[in-house]
Amino acid sequence: MNGIHLAHAAFFTAALLILAWPLGAYMARVYEGRACGLDRVLGSPERFLYRLCLVNPEAETDWKAYARDFLWLNALGVLAVYLIQRLQGGLPGNPAGLPGVDPFVAINTAVSFATNTNWQSYGGETTMSHLTQMAALTVQNFVSAGSGMAVAVALIRGFARRETDRVGNFRVDLVRSVLYVLLPLSVVLALALVWQGVPQTLEASATARILDPGARPQPADGQARAAEGPAGQVIALGPVASQVAVKQLGTNGGGYYNVNSAHPLENPTPLSNLLEMLAILLIPAAFCATFGIMVRDRRQGVALLVVMTLLFAGFALLTLYAEQAGNPALAVLGVDQARVPGEAGGPGGNMEGKEVRFGVAGSALWATATTAASNGSVNAMHDSFTPLGGMWPMLLMQLGEVVFGGVGSGLYGMIVFAVITVFVAGLMVGRTPEYLGKKIEPFETKMAALVILIPPFACLAGTALACVVGPPGAVSNPGPHGLSQMLYAFSSMGNNNGSAFAGLSAGGPFYTLAGAVAMFVSRYWLVVPVLAVAGSLAGKRILPGGPGTLPTHGPLFVAMLAAVVLLVGALTFVPALALGPVAEHLALHGAR
Repeated sequence: MNGIHLAHAAFFTAALLILAWPLGAYMARVYEGRACGLDRVLGSPERFLYRLCLVNPEAETDWKAYARDFLWLNALGVLAVYLIQRLQGGLPGNPAGLPGVDPFVAINTAVSFATNTNWQSYGGETTMSHLTQMAALTVQNFVSAGSGMAVAVALIRGFARRETDRVGNFRVDLVRSVLYVLLPLSVVLALALVWQGVPQTLEASATARILDPGARPQPADGQARAAEGPAGQVIALGPVASQVAVKQLGTNGGGYYNVNSAHPLENPTPLSNLLEMLAILLIPAAFCATFGIMVRDRRQGVALLVVMTLLFAGFALLTLYAEQAGNPALAVLGVDQARVPGEAGGPGGNMEGKEVRFGVAGSALWATATTAASNGSVNAMHDSFTPLGGMWPMLLMQLGEVVFGGVGSGLYGMIVFAVITVFVAGLMVGRTPEYLGKKIEPFETKMAALVILIPPFACLAGTALACVVGPPGAVSNPGPHGLSQMLYAFSSMGNNNGSAFAGLSAGGPFYTLAGAVAMFVSRYWLVVPVLAVAGSLAGKRILPGGPGTLPTHGPLFVAMLAAVVLLVGALTFVPALALGPVAEHLALHGAR
């Protein structure tokens, strides 16, 4: 493996960890209501929002009321996004004159953006008006991300508090998440992206002049190309930078353009690529620090961050190794894949489906980051990765989106795995398990089991249904690769990720409706059990540790937690992976 590639990955990981801890400390101050600096500027708008929405910021609720507020807001979000899409043909902010969105695509998109999945069964620049992109999709990027952050904070309070049924106020936590965290970071990142060349305009399009119009190839029938005007190529524009910023920071991932962050106007330079990758994992990593500070034991946050970082690094190296090895089918033809343009003459690899400006290293690292987080953005087409190069990012999603994961959802997912880990450890020594001084009893264990089992059920049941009744024309490459396409799609939707293999036509009724169900179940059927655990833990006393208490901040616990995460994923998905990417890998290498 090339040293430059390793240095690239090491620099990215180091930058992420350096930035995560101060942000996590700042977020802890925000959620605890302490002075954070920005409250001097944003305090008045915050209080105005509370008065406007008739919210008492001092009133807290139990977990049931917290969950009810969460579900009601998300239901309204689904309805609003659906209606804006369907009516966009008659609404302002539509300079391209795009018609209303197909009802099946509209319901899929509405559920997708409300659940923080951002799976896209459409081409953004040819389907959604400026108003839809801004008022529906970008707004939901903030609201869905803020909702997940609020749930994570409620679970943290469950560990930090004792003998109470109060877990916070969802409306206050949502406002603070958006106003103090997502909005300021999005403004900074959007300005940086505009500096790098990402458009931010209300213009419909621009026309790129062609230097030699006579050399432009024409279709056989002599008709003009749809995307070309008389003077050159017509390029869609719009408020791109603002949406890209929050799509990455909120681990949403829904791109303004159809090819997402592989588009040269959505991700134009290596620097924009680095900034966007950092944005994808920054808040999920920072939440580990927030957790440690709010439970008054920073070592607990460090332990979770170490587990996430080790798993991320392992999968990044595996993906990079698989892609750098190249495509054996091309090697048989005598194609030299050792050197690839755009990578300083260094070792290349499989460049199919990748942008030259990012190369193998930038594409493999992005694929790992976006599937480790609950983020659906891509800067290369995963369908063109080698079989194993596509399998490792797929498995990262299947682990439950807990290796950093989504904003908020990654933390509460990893905490659920920690609960299962201490339960298993308790069985080994024959005593009631404890985590942060709270006894883990049957109720918490049952809720944790639901959170772990529901996403795999949505993934595997959806894939099985697609194999039996799915439209045959949707799969571009039947056989093991076709199974990988379907498995990846439902792994993405069933874990609220949103990235796609790019070889599956998912715009028809079957995939839009089945995907909407998978996304709905995997978001809301997990949030309610997580909040139930928060409420149960908040009502318990914090017990002092004893000789039989398992320390949950040391190397032993870190190793056990990482093993539990990997074992659950392996036991659940290895049979399906063996029939898809593993079988394709063996066939590609001539194994029988």
